Amino acid sequence: MTAPLEHARAIATAVRDAGGRALIVGGWVRDRLIRPSSDDVAKNIDLEVFGVAPDRLRALLDAQGKVEAVGESFQVYKLGDLDVSLPRRDSKAGRGHRGFVVVGDPDMSIEDAARRRDFTVNAISWDPLADEYFDPFGGRADIERRLLRAVDPATFPDDSLRVLRAVQFAARLEFDLDEPTRTLCRGIALDDLPAERIWGEVEKLLFARRPSIGFALAMDLRIVAKLWPELQALSGCPQEPEWHPEGDVWGHTLQVIDQARTRIDDLPRPQQIAIMLGAVCHDLGKPATTAFSDGRIRSIDHEEQGVAPATLLLDRLNVHTIDGYDVRKQVLGFTAQHLKPGMWFKVRDEVGDGAFRRLAAKVDLELLARLAKSDCLGREPGRFNCDAMDWFLDRARSIGADKGPPAPLLLGRHVLALGLKPGPRVGEIVKAVYELQLDGRVTNLDEAIEQATRMV
Repeated sequence: MTAPLEHARAIATAVRDAGGRALIVGGWVRDRLIRPSSDDVAKNIDLEVFGVAPDRLRALLDAQGKVEAVGESFQVYKLGDLDVSLPRRDSKAGRGHRGFVVVGDPDMSIEDAARRRDFTVNAISWDPLADEYFDPFGGRADIERRLLRAVDPATFPDDSLRVLRAVQFAARLEFDLDEPTRTLCRGIALDDLPAERIWGEVEKLLFARRPSIGFALAMDLRIVAKLWPELQALSGCPQEPEWHPEGDVWGHTLQVIDQARTRIDDLPRPQQIAIMLGAVCHDLGKPATTAFSDGRIRSIDHEEQGVAPATLLLDRLNVHTIDGYDVRKQVLGFTAQHLKPGMWFKVRDEVGDGAFRRLAAKVDLELLARLAKSDCLGREPGRFNCDAMDWFLDRARSIGADKGPPAPLLLGRHVLALGLKPGPRVGEIVKAVYELQLDGRVTNLDEAIEQATRMV
């Protein structure tokens, strides 16, 4: 028994003793039914309390531990891993996900409380004391069918974020979206959603086991066309069949996204996000550069030409620095440099250590190698030799370039100590010596000062 569940049962007991009933609702119940023998369920537990007045509920919760009110106007409280609320009534009062009037109502029926939820699989509740499920809209049957279905088609379109939730749930649960709900989603305008809400759902999608399921659904639901025209342009963009038997650039990108997802679990979250967004963005330059030339379909310079549309896409998602890590810089670096490992492997005897160190100043070489391998393998049913990426990473590690470029040995103060007056020449000398350092011709401070002395 997990600690949050023990805590939930303690609260449910206090509520029962006060004449009410507390039910666990939402994702925890859904995940428990999907994977009954697994610990892989939602970490947070949501409790909905029926039959207890708002002031009495707060008093009960205060007796259970530290309470943080996150929506006191309609009675939502947080106790550690638990969110506790009254059943709520929503009424649409304006556009957007915030355009609702929400009122807590402890006298609601279980069915009416469940009706406000998005999908039937999220509208199941469970009594942790009686071990009893309440499923007024057939969510358990939909779990058996692995199907996402709107609870109430009349109110589903009121919250446009539900369209994006459909996408990330479809990928995370590997469920299909039923056709009536697909039709609903296609007709919902998404122009009222702020970037941070869109990104919140996209981030969840990126960490699904097979994100391609959600991206393919997003294309079908016209989300891609409405929100991300840079990605829409990949659909139907042809590729040379010899090198891309999988089809157009969109199909290739979906495969690369899934490949990338298998190569990130050992990384910190910001780096994971960078690789996943790199997979999404890496070929955005192909639509503008693809042409039929000399009997072949070619996309010359698509790497560099992809930086501009990748920047636009990151702007739409409002992705910049995450937890102090410059995700944007890395994604743009991956886009511009993702062919380097394969290209350098072909002329590996001619590529010096300096080239690796200079590239490390532009992009994380460890992550670049992982993305490039995902790109290489994302061409099924084709089979290609992707040893180049392993060579690239081994070479980068052998000189420490996988950790980034080396710090400059020579600094401005060292040059000034040689008698040179402050001015542009100081920076020029520092830069020139650093170039020698990158090439391995300067390996310590004494050698750096000796080279600087020759330039003064």
